[in-house]
Amino acid sequence: MAIKYYWEDFTPGRVFETPTRSLSEEDIIRFAREYDPQSFHTDPQAARATPFGGLIASGWQTCSATMRLMCDGYLLETSCVGSPGLEELRWLKPVRPGDTLRLKTTVLETMPSAKQPNRGTVLFRWDTLNQDGEVVLSMRGRQLFLRRTPA
Repeated sequence: MAIKYYWEDFTPGRVFETPTRSLSEEDIIRFAREYDPQSFHTDPQAARATPFGGLIASGWQTCSATMRLMCDGYLLETSCVGSPGLEELRWLKPVRPGDTLRLKTTVLETMPSAKQPNRGTVLFRWDTLNQDGEVVLSMRGRQLFLRRTPA
């Protein structure tokens, strides 16, 4: 895929919004059986007796869905060369079967690399919203991008 966005294209305040992605009951159970086999993720009947009152997606599945939304929304068209990690991760509301998620990405700040003039970092806030516009997951973190024109 051709590079559309370089470090210079991520100006503070810029927002990217993605198309949606839904999680079915089957998706939630399949993921949870493999990676987070707690009963409120794997057993709809047992989940009714939990404080959640029903089946919910693992927070890690919500992170995975968010990453896919990020890739499909902008990341695969960028000069991204990795990430040093997250500064904050919050699961704010449960994701339930049938929920439709979308990602809102906001550029918070940019910083050219002091050691590598061909790249810079971007600090983002990523908010994953459900079909009602409620934030279900919020993350802050940095990604590294190549510059269009090295300093």
